[in-house]
Amino acid sequence: MSNKNEEPLILEVAQGICSAIVPGRMLSVKKGAAATKPKRGKAAAKDPNKPKRPPSAFFVFMEEFRQEYKKQHPNNKSVADVGKAAGAKWKSFSAAEKAPYAEKAEKRKADYEKNMTAYNKNLAEGKKDEEVESDKSKSEVNDDEDDDEGSGEEEDDD
Repeated sequence: MSNKNEEPLILEVAQGICSAIVPGRMLSVKKGAAATKPKRGKAAAKDPNKPKRPPSAFFVFMEEFRQEYKKQHPNNKSVADVGKAAGAKWKSFSAAEKAPYAEKAEKRKADYEKNMTAYNKNLAEGKKDEEVESDKSKSEVNDDEDDDEGSGEEEDDD
């Protein structure tokens, strides 16, 4: 280095990243694997018994709009086109035109809150997934039990 003023000054070394300033420019250097992002762990399993969140007024509108749009444009398979058309129509609505959809959304929200209260009460009582099963798991379990009992064949222990 010919001149002390031109030598890079190390400002910060943290988590394997060095930042240095050279007169007139900024340098950033990554060092090894320490600079890579940590891998995420597996997300907790979702409870199939938990109630779904209610749709907003726009999504209540979308349910009806999709059916109308499908009738008017039977050959259109593009989800983006339906969304764009619905968004444009929703923006053109006045508050009075949006009101019925907002009322339906509020009703669904009230139902959701009731269901969540019941769901949280069940969790607080200590009921587990095995005790409170979804309809799908009940039918699968019952089908399995019927198959084992009704076959009439004995299994050999080899």
